[in-house]
Amino acid sequence: MANDFIFAEENDQEEVPDNTTEAGWKVLIVDDEREVHAVTRLALMDLVFEGKGLNFLSAYSRREAEQLISEHDDIAIVLLDVVMDTDDAGLQVAKYIRETVGNRTSRIVLRTGQPGQAPERSVVINYDINDYKAKTELTAQKLFTCVMSALRSYRDIIRVKEQLERVEHELSFYQTWLLEHQPQVRQQVADAYQRLTENND
Repeated sequence: MANDFIFAEENDQEEVPDNTTEAGWKVLIVDDEREVHAVTRLALMDLVFEGKGLNFLSAYSRREAEQLISEHDDIAIVLLDVVMDTDDAGLQVAKYIRETVGNRTSRIVLRTGQPGQAPERSVVINYDINDYKAKTELTAQKLFTCVMSALRSYRDIIRVKEQLERVEHELSFYQTWLLEHQPQVRQQVADAYQRLTENND
């Protein structure tokens, strides 16, 4: 299977800098072929996004993937093989991320060396993934582009979540302040909100 995952030859023979770091964006590689892990790291080791490189995590089975996912709630991207210890192991990992853990932020890129085993249309419809790639189409440059795009999406989602958390914190503060200092005003606001929602039903 790993032999199907071949990167196009590069004309540039310059040494690729290694920008990987523990403080970087977390990328989980899930694949039962060790060669896939090696070439993926090699292709992405010079990637820097917003001043940070990548921090690679590796899993070689569904069980290992689910363990790492449960331990790290800040994984930016999951590069996920479909067929590992079972024919649908990767799909079950995707389901675990979204449904069991409830993680909606990590970007899931499904990679398969056997497209017929998990047809793209069916997978995209039935599983909450963000991209689907056949290993044979992923040159080093296309993988780089795919990961960079996924990082931008992840960054934007995190920013929105942080903004919502700040708004909720501020709202909670003002609600508490009103309750302590202006309980009658708080009650008036609550009554007005209730009337508004009732009129909209």
